[in-house]
Amino acid sequence: MKLVPFFLNFLFLLYQPSKCGSTTNSSTQITSPMLILPLKTQEIPSSSFPKAPNKLPFTHNVTLTVSLTVGTPPQNVTMVLDTGSELSWLHSNSTRIQKPVFDPTRSTSYRPISCSEPTCKTRTQDFSIPASCDSKNYCHAVLTYADSSSSEGNLAMDVFTIGGSNFTGTIFGSMDSGFSSNTAEDEKTTGLMGMNRGSLSFVSQMGFKKFSYCISSLDFSGVLLLGENNFTWILPLNYTPLVEISLPLPYFDRVAYTVKLEGIKVKGKLLPIPESVFVPDHTGAGQTMVDSGTQFTFLLGPAYSVLRNEFLNQTMKSLRVFEDQDFVFQGAMDLCYRVPINQTWLPALPSVSLVFRGAEITVWGERLLYRVPGEIRGKDEIHCFTFGNSELLAVEAYIIGHHHQQNVWVEYDLEKSRIGFAQVRCDIAGQRFGLFR
Repeated sequence: MKLVPFFLNFLFLLYQPSKCGSTTNSSTQITSPMLILPLKTQEIPSSSFPKAPNKLPFTHNVTLTVSLTVGTPPQNVTMVLDTGSELSWLHSNSTRIQKPVFDPTRSTSYRPISCSEPTCKTRTQDFSIPASCDSKNYCHAVLTYADSSSSEGNLAMDVFTIGGSNFTGTIFGSMDSGFSSNTAEDEKTTGLMGMNRGSLSFVSQMGFKKFSYCISSLDFSGVLLLGENNFTWILPLNYTPLVEISLPLPYFDRVAYTVKLEGIKVKGKLLPIPESVFVPDHTGAGQTMVDSGTQFTFLLGPAYSVLRNEFLNQTMKSLRVFEDQDFVFQGAMDLCYRVPINQTWLPALPSVSLVFRGAEITVWGERLLYRVPGEIRGKDEIHCFTFGNSELLAVEAYIIGHHHQQNVWVEYDLEKSRIGFAQVRCDIAGQRFGLFR
């Protein structure tokens, strides 16, 4: 699920250069590297949003982006960081006017992959159809996403340079055509960086066994860390194991960061949701994924309905419900409120906790309601509950978005097959790493 308008830019720097080699081949395991990066956000004006009668399109309002260089000589690129995708890709169509592109003809280290090579023959879950041969016998791939965006082009390899470290032979998609559901985002980024557990993902190719991030909700500054984390002040982390299955199922993404959701609490009280609601069925539908490429959190209908009703019941006396059955924010969020424009605060809201095996994420305060840009009714703004119904999007899964990971240190431990969570002030974390003053 790739969606957007707001931007988080990662400006790479090498925090401890003595611990990173200057050159690393992607086929070689990296020995305890550590790259620490500042995280910033830039808001896009509400005028950038396409309009539709009584409904906004299904598009997200924040995306995480990474700045690095690709090719020889190096070209600056900006890529969306996405833990829900495998194959990284770059726009390579030089006809894109006033939009960032990677020009393969300017790179002496660029090499297209032929359709006879093993990489082309091995189908990944990112390919909606198997890779094929183009007229030049190059490996041709088509990628499609849940928001109807798509990208099409050839597989290739080149040098990716991050914080002074070179990663040669990195496989990616050199895309020359496609469709974006959000032109405002598309004009700002050069491509997408896949970070899931698939063999072609960026983190797999680079050999990182662990990565972490911390997204701030205060001053839009946070941290991305690639590699081992040895900072004791971040601990303790509460870990939940990744769910893995041996047999392929049609609707289960085996390379996603899948965790076991065991329950949902409102104001500390566990909701009466049957355990079976959180268990994937015989087709694999119903898994729970942690996805940095999605902003908000989406739940399957039975769980969403119970949560929605409880949150509504607990806020009816303090908030005025927006009674418009035709208005559904982003196609899935149908619980919205009218808040006076001149009201600078929200009333106390009941916290919502997502209970995983061994860990919890608790969402409270302003993160529970999102002001819909550009939507005014009389003297009121529209604020919507930041949990949505995934079934309204025809998505048979629970998806934990990064809006609900704000001020949480999130660690992806690939070696031990687990994800760790800890409550952290992310702006202060950035200061502790020396990234912000």
